[in-house]
Amino acid sequence: MHVIHGHKHVSPEFRGSAIAIGNFDGVHRGHRALIAEAKAQARKVKAPSSVMVFEPHPREFFQPNEAHFRLTPLKRKLVLLEALGVDIAVVEPFNAELAALTAEHFIERVLVAGLGVVHVVIGYDFYFGHNRGGNPELMVRAGEELGFGVTVMPPIAEAGEPFSSSAVRLYLAQGDVKGAAHVLGSPWRVAGRVVGGAKRGTDMGYPTANLPMPKGTTLGHGIYAVRAYFDGIPHDAAAYLGTRPTFDDGMPVLEVYLFDFSGDLYGREMEVEFIDFIRGDRKFRSVEELVAQMDEDIAKVQAVLAKA
Repeated sequence: MHVIHGHKHVSPEFRGSAIAIGNFDGVHRGHRALIAEAKAQARKVKAPSSVMVFEPHPREFFQPNEAHFRLTPLKRKLVLLEALGVDIAVVEPFNAELAALTAEHFIERVLVAGLGVVHVVIGYDFYFGHNRGGNPELMVRAGEELGFGVTVMPPIAEAGEPFSSSAVRLYLAQGDVKGAAHVLGSPWRVAGRVVGGAKRGTDMGYPTANLPMPKGTTLGHGIYAVRAYFDGIPHDAAAYLGTRPTFDDGMPVLEVYLFDFSGDLYGREMEVEFIDFIRGDRKFRSVEELVAQMDEDIAKVQAVLAKA
């Protein structure tokens, strides 16, 4: 997959694609339907398929002081798009210049002059341009006038519930990582660099690699069955997210205990894939009681991962 940063100065071989446009946070099953349609339209006219994403997320641009829960940072998003067989990813910088473009100018300057699109795929609720002045109806009219096809996708739903990034965030806030995975089409992951901790886990026989959660992340507190990845290798693991009420009620940090690894992971990049929720967080009367519960938790996690 070729990654293009912005619509300006695009090489001729990357012009003329069938493009799906959106934020694609999570690259969930609804997003995947849009991408599949763009690929189908590309095949019809023997053109490359492409996806346009905006970086940063427009909400981060307009509300820089508010924490926004991004399901998939750009690096992870590009991995998922490539796995779906997209030919080109257009990472469009969302800045003051882009935000000031009217919907008409976005179409004319970005899609037509910049990318030379032959077909555009958008969702039924896609609004764009300055003050969200553009909508699917405007895109269809522009396509007729400027010579590109347009497909407006209806809501993609199951049992009447549309697949959405908001639904994924709600599931995760409740600790329902299986529900989130059902909407996403694959387990949700978080990534970060391992930091030092208080070494309490080591003292209790369960040494952990600790990851600060990305800004804005809202994940239910408790114990999870997970797979941890570093250097691309998966490791079965148990993870705890919480405030450590038995000890200090401090800031939440994701603490990951890997079953088949010994060594120092401090400073290394790690991804953690959430498979299932085991139990909620709670305070224990003693360290001994906590360790006994951890023994039970690990056994449950191992049983879950053996079937996953």
